[in-house]
Amino acid sequence: MPEGRRDYRADHVIPATGARPRALPGIAPDGEHIWTYFEALRPKLLPKSLLIIGSGAIGVEFASLYNDLGCKVTLVELASQILPVEDAEVSAAVRKSFEKRGIQIHTQTLVTQVQLTDIGVRCTLNNTGGEYSQDVERVLLAVGVQPNIEDLGLEALGVELDRGFIKTDAACRTNVFGLYAIGDVAGPPCPAHKASHEGVICVETLAGVEGAHPLDRDYVPVALMPGPGCQSGPDGIDGPAGRPVRIGKFSYQSNGKALASGETEGFVKTIFDAETGELLGAHMVGAQVTEQIQGFGIARHLEATDESLLSMIFAHPTLSEAMHESILAACDQPLHQ
Repeated sequence: MPEGRRDYRADHVIPATGARPRALPGIAPDGEHIWTYFEALRPKLLPKSLLIIGSGAIGVEFASLYNDLGCKVTLVELASQILPVEDAEVSAAVRKSFEKRGIQIHTQTLVTQVQLTDIGVRCTLNNTGGEYSQDVERVLLAVGVQPNIEDLGLEALGVELDRGFIKTDAACRTNVFGLYAIGDVAGPPCPAHKASHEGVICVETLAGVEGAHPLDRDYVPVALMPGPGCQSGPDGIDGPAGRPVRIGKFSYQSNGKALASGETEGFVKTIFDAETGELLGAHMVGAQVTEQIQGFGIARHLEATDESLLSMIFAHPTLSEAMHESILAACDQPLHQ
């Protein structure tokens, strides 16, 4: 055995090795001019300009942060919208807010080359308008994460992978008896609250706890902090493909608390099954939405319907009244549209 390594034996093993920033071919982080989120969290100096490649959760949150710190921020995304896996209306609302704050956004744009210069980095970008270059002091790669699975001996055990992540079932079990996996290494979505919940599920399963609830990835809320808060509840987008839905939407501009506090950016959008009335999902953009989405999460978990939610009484004046108004709108019973 190599020096410094030890053998341990156990009936159950739970890799929780996490993930690390994903790089792009030809654009390697150097820790100085080309950053990952590690360097962005502890910069040696505050750059005057920053180009961010990728506009998922990591990209938009750092774009907002560095803009607030006075940095000139450019956000580059290959897809047709920022937050490419989120609802189109959510993406449009965040983009409008970002551009209002002075953040430059380039969608359907590819960064083909980066070159170090005397002042920082020269980036070559390509889109339908042609090729052009932009000079910035720093570049941040925000194109997702890759799992830390090296040197775990997974291949020798025959562990099944899914896009490089360890594949698990609802109880965090792999296809190898006695081997589990939790957290980012077990695949997306990758928020901390999902990893924490997986840890509880896994330990309860091992302990034989009666009534241990399996993980349902459809119930994992996604919380982003890109200026106006952004939150997606279960079954995002506009409901499952091919399933008839009813959608209700209510703007913060018509909410009394939002008006009084001067936080009128945003909306609440709810999605119901058109035939059964079951709540399928929700999207929220605006102040304090990350504190409110749990209400929709509970309702979804309990398989609540529009009929049961219509009768709920929401305290006044609160931002949460927008949740009720969106439900009313989905049922063609709007009060304050």
